[in-house]
Parts: sequence; C-alpha cells; structure tokens
Amino acid sequence: MTKSLFALFLLIPLSTLSGFSQAYVISNVNIVTMENEQVLEDRAIFVEDGEILKILPVHEPFDRDTFQEIDGNGAFVYPGLAEFHSHIPVTEQGDTQLQEETMWLYLANGVLRVRGMIGDQSHLTLRDKVDSGEVAGPRLFLSGPSFRGATVTSPDQAVQMVKAQKDAGYDHLKLHPGLLMDEFLAISKTANELNIPFGGHISLDVGLEASLKNGYKSIEHMDGYIEALIPDYSRVMDPKIAGPFSMLLVNEADLSKLPELVDLTLETKAWIAPTLTLFDRYFGAKPAEEYRGIPEMKYMSADQVQGWIDAKTPYEKSGVLTKEHVQPYLEFRNMLLMTLHRAGVPVLMSSDSPQVFNVPGFSIHHEIELMSKAGMTNYEILKSGSVNPAAYFGQDGEWGMIKEGAAADFVLVSNNPLEDLTTLQSPLMVVMKGKIYDSDELEEQLRRIASNHTKE
Repeated sequence: MTKSLFALFLLIPLSTLSGFSQAYVISNVNIVTMENEQVLEDRAIFVEDGEILKILPVHEPFDRDTFQEIDGNGAFVYPGLAEFHSHIPVTEQGDTQLQEETMWLYLANGVLRVRGMIGDQSHLTLRDKVDSGEVAGPRLFLSGPSFRGATVTSPDQAVQMVKAQKDAGYDHLKLHPGLLMDEFLAISKTANELNIPFGGHISLDVGLEASLKNGYKSIEHMDGYIEALIPDYSRVMDPKIAGPFSMLLVNEADLSKLPELVDLTLETKAWIAPTLTLFDRYFGAKPAEEYRGIPEMKYMSADQVQGWIDAKTPYEKSGVLTKEHVQPYLEFRNMLLMTLHRAGVPVLMSSDSPQVFNVPGFSIHHEIELMSKAGMTNYEILKSGSVNPAAYFGQDGEWGMIKEGAAADFVLVSNNPLEDLTTLQSPLMVVMKGKIYDSDELEEQLRRIASNHTKE
C-alpha cells in the first residue's frame, strides 16, 4: 500500500477524510457488486448512516447540500474480503494492544469480516467495542472456547457448555479433535435445538460421515475427508503412521469413495473453509527459518515469530516435511477443494490467522493466490469472501454485496479485481459501516504496529 489518495479526493480535504462518516457520495467509480459478474461503470455510491442509500450513474444530479462528494477517480469498488478462520488474540491482564492491532491488520488488507474460531470472553467485549465504533475493526462473528478432549468431560457437561455459550452471545461453536461419539452427539443435539451453528475439526472417534449427518455446518481445513477415504482406519488412528492431518496417507486414499462424500456434504448443506495457506506454510517444504524475514513478519512480535518457527521445526527434524511427502499432500488438497467446489459445496475464504506464518490480513492474500492456482476463478474467489460469509450466517444481501439497502462495507482498489487479484493487496480506501479509512491512515497504522514490534 503505497499509492496516496491525494489525487482521488478533490472535493473533501484529505486531512479530514479518514474517519469521515457523514452523508456522502463517492462518485466516478466502477462497482463490482457481487450480485453477478458484471461491473457497473461510472457510478456514484450514496452513503448515509452506515448504509448504501442509492447507486446512480455518475452524471445523475443530486442534492449537494445533503451529500458531500468524494471523487473516486475511476477506482473499482468491491465488498471487501473475509477471514473466516481467525484466532483473535485474547487480552493479557486487560491489555488490548494485540487485539486492536489485529483489527487494524485486517482493515489495512481490505478484510471486513472475521469469524473467530477459538473464543474468549474478551472477544465479546472487543466485538461490542467494534460495533460501537470505539475500536476500528471488521465485522466479528465469534465462537466460544473450543469443545475438545481436554475441555469436554461428559455428555452432560458438554450440553451445559453449549447452553452457556449460546447464553453468552457467541455466534457459533468450534469443535476440536478428541471428542468421543456420545459427547459429540450431545453437543450436536443441543446446538441444533438452540439453533447455534457448529463446526471445526473432525474427531477420529466421530468421523466425517457422522459429523455431517448430525449438523456440522463448516468443515475447517477440509478436515476428515482424507481419513474417510483410507480403507484401513486403524492407520489413521496412529499419528506416527498418519503424520499431521494424515499427510502421509494420501496415497492410500480410495478416491472411488469421494463422490459419495461429496454428495453427503451437499445433502447436509455443509460449508468448507480450506485454509490452503496454513498447510502451504506450516506443513510445506519451505524451511521455517526462511519465513522469519518475510515482510509481513514485522507486524508480529519476535516471540510470536519464534513460536511459529518452533512449531514447524520438529516436523522438519522428523523428516515429515520433505518434498516427497509435501507435494502429493498439497496437490491432494487442491484436488479435494476443486472437487467439492465444482460440485457446489460453498467455500468460505479463510487462512487461519494469526497462525503459523499467517499474519492477519496479509495471509488472506496468500490464500487468494493459492485458491487461484487451485483453479477457482476470480469471481468465485471474491464470492467466497463476500456473498458466502453473509449467507453462512443467514444475512444474505445485508452485507457482502454493494447494493441499495446493504451496509456500507466496501473497498476501493486501482484495478478490476475480476481481472487482477493482486490489486486487492493495495486498498486505496476502506469503508466500514460507512466510516472511511483512507490509505494514509491505513499506512500510518501499519507503521505504528511495526514500530511496536521492532526486532533487535
């Protein structure tokens, strides 16, 4: 993000633009509405009270006493991106610095909606502050603390956890491995009764089929599919044989079973969150130490970066992450994504951040590149980060599209993202609930965050 907006905003002084949230019109823009693949050229977007009031051809007259005008100078507008597998930091002794930095990292990369996947009480407070405007940030959808072998002790206790998280105001439930079948069934039954969505990893004792049939809404990391395709399930149960995420077993997968699993996924209306970049970086062949110096690591603390290196290094030392093991595994995951996607299983843009070598916001652009290489079109990729996340929470058309009556959540970029995905990496302006963040403000926040984590 280096381009100044000085030339873009001629009718409102640049010094007063950032944070601007009154009634205004952004004229002379081209709109990627995401209602379809068409681009509305030479349009003006009218915003008032955080909502898109109307969209008109640029030369249509309007009341300039009511709406202050911003010249978009031919920029392209789209609804922004999603990170639908995020690990939002928790507060440490009341210190909210990392949380607030993470929110800015998302905004500065055009990420306007985030689904938290390991919850904490402090996330509820953060969401309230973002909603009130006290803290700048994207739309937040939160899970509570995860359900896993270490936190679930019985079916009855699991039921109480579900009820407590629903009452606390979390948006969905996150399930981790280690659940027994009776515990899982208690969770799914209660969650379905309370109408709170749930999903996550697939516990080996439960399996993909039972997870789908009992209401899993999102399969994180496309988890469970490899395991369901292995003829000898006992090999899946042995981590020394299977490797991380069953990496070492992909060549044993019986692909004749895959169509049945795809049909079941469609039948149960489940979604997938691929997190391709997590596997490319965490379980890829590139040495951990080489990630230390990549540009976006300057926004993370030295301890965090070292922790990520320490997380990957044991796999390297064990010989698991050789190209011989990694390449077939990543190719299998791409094949699985495209098989599910082409069949009609909806995809949620997700990278798993902050997580091993995935810096919030920046990792979404790595995810987009990998989705494109796997075979998704630009429109399909944009849809996974806009229309689909809104539909996931039953808020179709309320946001994730640029249309009259929708929330004023959108991003201005230089080029048409339907033709050039790299333009998404350099937002000219971010509008979140009608509030404007210009590129100067976004750059200043990035500089501030980097200075907080200067490496010696």
